[in-house]
Amino acid sequence: CDSHTYVVIGLVAVLLIVLEWTRSGMPSVLKPVCDPRVLDRFIREAQDTEVAMVRLCLKCALSLSLTVPLTSVDFVAWDKKNVQEQAQEVQSGLWLLGKAIDVVRASVSNTALQSMLDNSYSNIHSIRQVIRTLNIQVSCGLDTRQVSSTPELFRVQTNFLRGKVRLLLSHAPACHRSSS
Repeated sequence: CDSHTYVVIGLVAVLLIVLEWTRSGMPSVLKPVCDPRVLDRFIREAQDTEVAMVRLCLKCALSLSLTVPLTSVDFVAWDKKNVQEQAQEVQSGLWLLGKAIDVVRASVSNTALQSMLDNSYSNIHSIRQVIRTLNIQVSCGLDTRQVSSTPELFRVQTNFLRGKVRLLLSHAPACHRSSS
């Protein structure tokens, strides 16, 4: 599949999520954002991009270090946060990942790499849109670290999606409301 196909798939997933949440008075099946397979697809694509970056990059080192979110989760501290604070942390992390991927996109001329970077950027944007539909306000304030290679950037993306994004979405009130 080319990058346009991935962009369309991501946009369709977001559209389905928004449409499902805006339906009123109709019983709903599992919302797409609540279905772990949706996030699993984004995680698989991030892993595939990381592997491809290792394989395709002749020189994967970046000319400057990029700021990315920490991916480790202190479960005790996470559980003490309310959903608003958790969402703020996730949205801030996704914003940093999107910004870092955009910097790398601007510096890559290889068409195959560019296509993967476009897809990764689109996926991050789609996930941010999904979380925005939860109507949670976002502020800054996030623990960060620096990465200096593209494979490292995508390892962070994969781990962030597996950890904090999955935790947030799996406990989102919208996924636990009864729809009648």
